[in-house]
Amino acid sequence: MTSPWSVQIDGQRTLTARAIVIAAGARPLIRPIPGIETTRVLTSDTLWELRELPQRLVVLGGGPIGCELAQAFARFGSRVTQVEMLPRLLAREDPDVSEMVRSRFEGEGIEVLTGHRAARCEGPNVLVCEHAGREKRVEFDALLCAVGRIPNTSGFGLEALGIALTAARTVETNEYLQTLYPNIYACGDVAGPYQFTHTASHQAWFAAVNALFGGLRRFRVDYSVIPWATFTDPEIARVGLNETDAKAQNIPYETTLYGMDELDRAIADDAAYGMVKVLTVPGKDRILGATIVAEHAGELIVEFISAMKHGIGLNKILGTIHIYPTLAEASKYAAGAWKKAHAPQRVLRGLERYHAWMRG
Repeated sequence: MTSPWSVQIDGQRTLTARAIVIAAGARPLIRPIPGIETTRVLTSDTLWELRELPQRLVVLGGGPIGCELAQAFARFGSRVTQVEMLPRLLAREDPDVSEMVRSRFEGEGIEVLTGHRAARCEGPNVLVCEHAGREKRVEFDALLCAVGRIPNTSGFGLEALGIALTAARTVETNEYLQTLYPNIYACGDVAGPYQFTHTASHQAWFAAVNALFGGLRRFRVDYSVIPWATFTDPEIARVGLNETDAKAQNIPYETTLYGMDELDRAIADDAAYGMVKVLTVPGKDRILGATIVAEHAGELIVEFISAMKHGIGLNKILGTIHIYPTLAEASKYAAGAWKKAHAPQRVLRGLERYHAWMRG
């Protein structure tokens, strides 16, 4: 950008506009590990260039991308070692969810090294990790770095225009996705705070509408109900708060669990593994958040997304007919588990006396 109203292309052609939307995305972050320049480093952008399956693959990172790709390559036939410096995989999820994933991974032959910090590379095929004061050498044929993505904010004139960046290196915007200049908007990974394709699309609508019609009416971006999923097997899908978030924010909650091993369709599909976990306001059916660990969890979470968006509680989910046998019944059974835990005991005792009287 050469001004708040103009963009220069290839140093030759200049385009002018009343509004500009920055949607530059993000790129994989490669951690500056000593010696890493001596080996070929794959990322989620470049691993598609592989034409032969690596016999030994090291995956750096235990987040969603690292977990998805570690399991995929293990199922292709690679011997996979996953290295994560935090104490558990998928640190944004609850500990019981992380443990389910770790257990599945180890059952499939993936070596999971949590609490291990990548210290250095020795030559093109050895990674040295540190754990509890000791070193562990891991040999590999390919190294995949999946430790996050960094917004693309350099190289197109933001600095010259004085457009500020946040601590996370995203473009600083207001609630309408406007930057320092009201006619310049930003959306997607480059704007944050989420790095999901569906949130980028969500923001793109607001940026485009505000850019086109902001002189008449502006729309605030709605981040009230943001879902996401990790496409491992089993899938992990979440919307709203989980227990980790609620504890960190000191938000009171109740937890309701329903195990997928009790669901007929999951049993029939040989997919009776995982759970539905719902957080509610104490004593009420209002949903604060839901986490599903199950086959097709990304599809199943939509009922809770819609419920939270439109203020529907567990009582109404319980009162909705769900087709039998389907995986979607898990949501209704979770609502039923909540209802059972909150059954009106005084009313039940009164009904017990009534039926005892009716029996004579």
